[in-house]
Amino acid sequence: MSRQPSGVAYVSLGCRVNRVETDLIAEELSRAGLAVSPEEEARAVVINTCAVTAEAEAKARKAVRHAASLPQAPLVVACGCVASLFADELSALAPNVVVERDKSRVPAAVLEGLGAGALAVGDDGGLLAGASGAPPSAPTPTGRTRPGIKIQDGCDNRCSYCIVWKARGASRSVGAARVRELVLRSLERGASEVVLTGINLGVYRSALPDGSEVGLAGLLAWLLDATPVGRIRLSSIEPPDVTGELLSAMAASGGRIAPFLHVCLQSGCDATLGRMARAYGTSLFRDAVEHARKALPRVSLGTDLIVGFPGETDDEFEQSLSFCREMGFSRMHVFRYSRRPHTPAATADGQVDPHVMAERSARARALARELRAREAARLVGTDDLVCVQSPLRGVSGGLFDVALDAEAPVDAIVPVRVTGVAPDGATLLGHVCPQGGRVP
Repeated sequence: MSRQPSGVAYVSLGCRVNRVETDLIAEELSRAGLAVSPEEEARAVVINTCAVTAEAEAKARKAVRHAASLPQAPLVVACGCVASLFADELSALAPNVVVERDKSRVPAAVLEGLGAGALAVGDDGGLLAGASGAPPSAPTPTGRTRPGIKIQDGCDNRCSYCIVWKARGASRSVGAARVRELVLRSLERGASEVVLTGINLGVYRSALPDGSEVGLAGLLAWLLDATPVGRIRLSSIEPPDVTGELLSAMAASGGRIAPFLHVCLQSGCDATLGRMARAYGTSLFRDAVEHARKALPRVSLGTDLIVGFPGETDDEFEQSLSFCREMGFSRMHVFRYSRRPHTPAATADGQVDPHVMAERSARARALARELRAREAARLVGTDDLVCVQSPLRGVSGGLFDVALDAEAPVDAIVPVRVTGVAPDGATLLGHVCPQGGRVP
């Protein structure tokens, strides 16, 4: 006998912000009584789309078509950047597809589509306001530990390859009191570490309950005082936003702010950065990294790198690769440039041959592995705080996977001595210290 469709399936494409928003949607609907289900068994499928590249948009359309064609013909609710930019095209893919440009309206759209009524949405447009019922037993309904908390949305930059600013609109920040509420809710569900996310995190500005206005550094310091959170981690940040104030807040936190900065580079060549319309050059980036390492000697650095951007010559690529080696990143996300229609770069001269891009990508990824292995080796013999994500596995302050030698409660933060590196060159081996053991 076949199973009757039940619950909601979630497909989140693209950035961490999308994943955070999907978790919030899932929590709202879980509180309304709709459990998380596999796509093949779901009454409804929520697809949070990404439009950062043409390939990402194509993947979103494929995901919508696939969900709409499942045998149980579920309700498919599409949201996210593709939904904001191309709502009519998504709606036309199948009769059971509903497009919701406003993500705060997605839970209501699902319930209305299933005939289950509507949910209340907060005045700030944030999900969860007005939700009732017992909190879920895990940090997120979709099973992720280290829950993300979106504190900022939108972007005022106009990078020549990007369309996200059109999809998400101008920069805006979530109120500090609301951020604290979301942190506390995560802690109530068992989380010890939370990840603050945003499209342009470093431009965060809001007023504290006492009326004083703060930026990202001030928010971090206030959250450490206003909540018992074990550790706060930042997602990606732009180079100009690596300020002395932020570094001081991280250094003064005693490990409660993870010693990791993902600073977006995109290219290590000034000429390429200029064509990208990025708001910095390699000199500013180098200064930011030097200041970070001076303030936080144990800091690990991540970055994003685009190879094959229009006009990138062999020499410019070599400059970019050399700069990455100089910066000593422990984590590099390497992307081949992908034409994003409706952006200046899509029609720019000097489009790079795909085979050349593939070769450059392979070299950049090889460098990423080399640098990560080098950083892992440097950490042997040091102490760290590890957030346990599953039995005998956790993540370090510097965002390394850690294989633990003893059981520890999932979602707890435990002191660990790094004793070695696994054969993959990237996973740390960790000895769980007894209560009161050494920590950074």
